[in-house]
Amino acid sequence: MIGVVLDRRYRIDSPIARGGMSTVYRGMDLRLDRPVAIKVMDPQFAADPQFLARFEFEARAVARLNHPGLVGVHDQGSDGEHAFLVMELVEGGTLRELLRERGPMPPHAAAAVARPVLEALAVAHRAGLVHRDVKPENVLISHSGDVKIADFGLVRAIAAAGTTSRSVILGTAAYLSPEQVTTGTADARSDVYAAGVLLYEMLTGVTPFTGDTSLSIAYQRIDNDVPEPSRAIPGVPPEFDEIVLRATERDPEERFADAGAMAARLRTVSAELQLPDYRVPAPRRTAQQPAVPTAVTTRAPGQHPEPGNRPAPVAPLDADAPTMVTPVDRPHDGVQHTKVVTTVTPRPSDDDFPPPDVPDARRPFGVPGKPRPGSRRTVLVWLLVILLVAGALGFGGWWLGSGRYAAVPAVDGLDTSGATSQIEAAGLSVETRGAYSDTVAVDAPVGTDPTTGSKLTRGSAVVLLVSLGRPSVPEVGGRGDVSSVEASLRERTFVPVDGGEAFSARIPVGGIAALEPAPGTMLTVGSEVRMIRSKGAAPVDVPGVSGMSEKEARKALDSAGITVREVQQVFDDKVDSGDAVGTDPEVGTSVKAGTSVVLKVSNAVKVPSLLGRSVSSAKSELDKLGLQYEVRQIVSSDRSLIISQNPGAGDRVVPGGTVTLTSLL
Repeated sequence: MIGVVLDRRYRIDSPIARGGMSTVYRGMDLRLDRPVAIKVMDPQFAADPQFLARFEFEARAVARLNHPGLVGVHDQGSDGEHAFLVMELVEGGTLRELLRERGPMPPHAAAAVARPVLEALAVAHRAGLVHRDVKPENVLISHSGDVKIADFGLVRAIAAAGTTSRSVILGTAAYLSPEQVTTGTADARSDVYAAGVLLYEMLTGVTPFTGDTSLSIAYQRIDNDVPEPSRAIPGVPPEFDEIVLRATERDPEERFADAGAMAARLRTVSAELQLPDYRVPAPRRTAQQPAVPTAVTTRAPGQHPEPGNRPAPVAPLDADAPTMVTPVDRPHDGVQHTKVVTTVTPRPSDDDFPPPDVPDARRPFGVPGKPRPGSRRTVLVWLLVILLVAGALGFGGWWLGSGRYAAVPAVDGLDTSGATSQIEAAGLSVETRGAYSDTVAVDAPVGTDPTTGSKLTRGSAVVLLVSLGRPSVPEVGGRGDVSSVEASLRERTFVPVDGGEAFSARIPVGGIAALEPAPGTMLTVGSEVRMIRSKGAAPVDVPGVSGMSEKEARKALDSAGITVREVQQVFDDKVDSGDAVGTDPEVGTSVKAGTSVVLKVSNAVKVPSLLGRSVSSAKSELDKLGLQYEVRQIVSSDRSLIISQNPGAGDRVVPGGTVTLTSLL
């Protein structure tokens, strides 16, 4: 694929990683002249119209999302046998590579990775999207410390392909939720389960379940709970144990409702434990290396290079291991052949620098030995060495004393750009964070963290607090989970207090049914907000509906908070067909709001007046009503007139009942 141009726009330069169903390449957008990442699906999928339709739908859905923690999707398409996705190129590596390089993470580092991942998933969950394959390989870390999650929707697109067997479990075994293993279904809580396993692995360096095969690993979680991380690595805070255990509950109803609720709990725990801010480092050794093409000849997907002019073969890549591809020497035949050279730019390791205590004889350039007497050159060299050492000691003393420190400047009265410039001028870097304020206008600086005058080493990060204005009471989300509501209130500076109980047909007993003041109300920073707990649905009496039409009866029951579970046809000689006879339970019975009842509707047939009509006309009328008839007459004649009937006109009979007719002759 090296040198192929997809859709006459995207040139493939070098491979980054290869999986079971796709390969990721570093490429170039020739139209906009920018580097991109190109995911090319296995050719078997490009021939499947179901996959292509789902692939395009998922790509459009993800492209609409906007969050710094999501890898941006630029384009999607198919070219010949290649279906591809064009994404933002994240220069760096994966969380898998970082874990292999450094091992288990301390809590503050694990939180620094998990927070942006959960916040990005929360944006997708609010848009109705589910990732389905959260794992370290899909968490990217840039050289600037940005954490992003990739590969949204691809599992669902592959699941739609006719080439995929119905019996195959799609996803990565170590991170599948129990419901994905047993039923193949996934929702936001499935991503929460995978995020819990991911957090466990970051804290311990291993996944909670192991086995000889992927299937055995997947099926272990059906009967086994994920253990506490502190049992594998001592020192993990109990709060992190609680987050992992709740996120990985086998029953989806017991987990966090979505990634937003899990992120809110993680922020609360980080604040309670006073975890420091942390910039996540990119792995030093990574499979992602930029290509350095010397003379790349672009070609279409179906076009092959001329004999003797093929680029060097590229070995299959593993996402976790760097690969170097070098050109193959060919005999000179008088033709200038095109070569594609992909090089790996090595990162300097500790082995590349000699230790300071290596003897002079082992250094490339040693200090000269004892000078010869009378040598002026030797004396000058020693004088120069002494001056350099003195200068270095003087600079070192100044640097270790006050030179390497800078004071956080005051930002009062400045706008955001001015405050940023002021902090950077002091030799410090700036990070921006929102803070609620009753007095400072929105988007204006509130202050800094650390505060003005604090001494920091040069280059340290200072958080510039930007006003979000006065906080407003949040909505009660999900099923009124108490911890989630409390976390949401505290995040907005509010103090949650007990507000008593109230009936609620929507929220289960014990959950938060409502907030006072109501959601959306603007309050001062630190105000109290009362949390009203649900005591279940309120009791109601079943209303009387006899004689009403079925539509009117349903409306009366709905008004009382009662739903109709079933409509039952019964005979009642006092109620017309289609009208309500009663309910089960009966009228006046006390039930909880939301209870369903059986509505009984009459199926009685009203007998029409047939006197004076001919026998044939009477028979036709009764046939339309589905009633049987018996005619009493001396001479069988359909033209004879009816002189009596039983039952009489207006009487109600059961469906299919018999009416006796007596004619004149």
